[in-house]
Amino acid sequence: MTFSRVSRLTRLAAAVLLGFSLAGCLEGSLSTGSISGAASRPAIDKSPVLLVATTRRAADDPENSPWFGAQRGKGLTFAEAKLSAPDRSLTGRVASIVTGDWGVASVRRVAQGGEAADAFAAAATGRDVLLYVHGYRETFSSSAINAAQLSEGIKFRGATALFTWPSAASTFDYGYDRESALWSRDAFEDLLKALAENPSGGRVHIVAHSMGTLLTLETLRMLRASGGEAAMARIGAVVLAAPDVDLDLFTRSVERLGPDAQKITVISSTNDRALALSGRLAGSARAGAAEREKLEALGVRVADASEYSGGFANIISHDLFLSNQEVQQVVKRALDRAG
Repeated sequence: MTFSRVSRLTRLAAAVLLGFSLAGCLEGSLSTGSISGAASRPAIDKSPVLLVATTRRAADDPENSPWFGAQRGKGLTFAEAKLSAPDRSLTGRVASIVTGDWGVASVRRVAQGGEAADAFAAAATGRDVLLYVHGYRETFSSSAINAAQLSEGIKFRGATALFTWPSAASTFDYGYDRESALWSRDAFEDLLKALAENPSGGRVHIVAHSMGTLLTLETLRMLRASGGEAAMARIGAVVLAAPDVDLDLFTRSVERLGPDAQKITVISSTNDRALALSGRLAGSARAGAAEREKLEALGVRVADASEYSGGFANIISHDLFLSNQEVQQVVKRALDRAG
């Protein structure tokens, strides 16, 4: 890393109630002790600010929703999203069933283009980062809310962040979403490099969902090739939830990661209807719906939710890591193992 980049980073830094009980075993066992009390409050509750890196084009009105649209932007943008936290009172919890949980209150664009990655890294200085990469058919707001729900669910103590790419948020735009995810690889690599090269940065934990796992795997391959062991050493846990990736491509990508594949935890389900649909659209089997043994043979950890998502539950099994506290503990333990 050059001195100019170090100094630039230094200057920038100065400046639901939904659950299906999974009785049994995911990744061995999901039994964990309950966490309660003020000391367990996640950072997102105390300071509801989300660090956002996006390749979406900004909306015409930068001050109001939707802030970022489905079109592809000109490079990377770093923004800070102020979130509206849910009401924790009994009345608020009941109301949230109808009105929703987290929300996006406002968004401030901080940097664009060549400065965006370094500005993002500087904003996270001194903290571990939980970086959420959303999947197919998501808006900017829905992906931001998912990031907040995940962070709160696992009681993450560092900086909560989102990498959001230009999804059309439409069932019929699967091809556009896939190409947009792959188009975002260079910008995502720039972001991960900046985080890895920040001398005062912490670990970067990545949780990717659905089609976002394709973007994540491809970018990690690029990062390992360009940044080597030093860059990959800053990557902590990599959780791939319901990976919407061709199984052969997934296998090759994991093999190319070498020993870094041990960082990966896959949350899978052979009953995932969304992956069954995407498999038909893509014309090949998806890694997130593969048998556990096939995935474990690649050297990754696997939390198989298949037998716990039958009946109605398999309709939402694609995002159990967001809606089920037991599955969220799989994510939390992956982060804990990474240190």
